[in-house]
Amino acid sequence: MELVLENLGYLLKGAYYTLNITVVSMFFGFFIALLVAIARLKGNWFITSLAKGYVSIIRGTPIIVQIFIIYYGLPDYGIKLGPLTAAYISLSINIGAYLSETFRGAILSVSKGQTEAAFSLGLSPWQALWKVVLPQAARVAIPPMGNTFIGMLKETSLVSLVTVTELLRSAQLLMAQYYVSMPFYLAIALMYWIMSMVFSNILNRIENKLAKAY
Repeated sequence: MELVLENLGYLLKGAYYTLNITVVSMFFGFFIALLVAIARLKGNWFITSLAKGYVSIIRGTPIIVQIFIIYYGLPDYGIKLGPLTAAYISLSINIGAYLSETFRGAILSVSKGQTEAAFSLGLSPWQALWKVVLPQAARVAIPPMGNTFIGMLKETSLVSLVTVTELLRSAQLLMAQYYVSMPFYLAIALMYWIMSMVFSNILNRIENKLAKAY
C-alpha cells in the first residue's frame, strides 16, 4: 500500500475527474430527461415519436458505442471534440434517455385528482404540471434517480477508452509504471465505494425532506 499512498494525489486527481464527469453529465442529463419525459406525455404525435425514438436508440445501444460515435465518429463529418467534451456529451445523452423513463413513470404516478384540483383553482395545464405534479413526482423519482446516478458514477470508467484520465485510467497508468496491480485496484474500488456512499446519503436526505413535505 506504500505505492498507493505515494501516488494518492494522482489517484485523487483521477477521482476529481470522475466526479466532475458524473456531476456535469447528470446535470445536463437531468434537463434532457425532463424535456423528453414531458414531450412523451404532453407533445403531439411528431414530438412524442421523436422522444420515443431517442429513448429507444439510446437504451438499445451500448454506452461504449455511443462514446465512440461522439469521439471517433463525428470527426468524419468535421466535428472534432476533445476527450472531456465528448465524455460530457455522450454520458449526458445516455443518462437523459434512462432518466426520462424514471421521470415519466413518476409523473404518471401522481393521481389525476391532483391535476383536476389544480384546474379547479384556475391553474393552466402547464402551471398544474410545474406547481402541483412535478413536486410530487420528484419524491417518487428520487430513489431510482439515485440508482441511475450511482450507476453513472461507475460507468465513467468507460471514458478512459477515449483517453480521459479519470480514476480507472489514473490507476492503469500507475500500474503500467510500477508493474503492480492489486493495490491500485483495491484503492480505486474503495474510492468508488466511498463516492457512491456519499451520493447515496445525499439523495436519502433529499428524499426524506420531500417525504416530510408530502
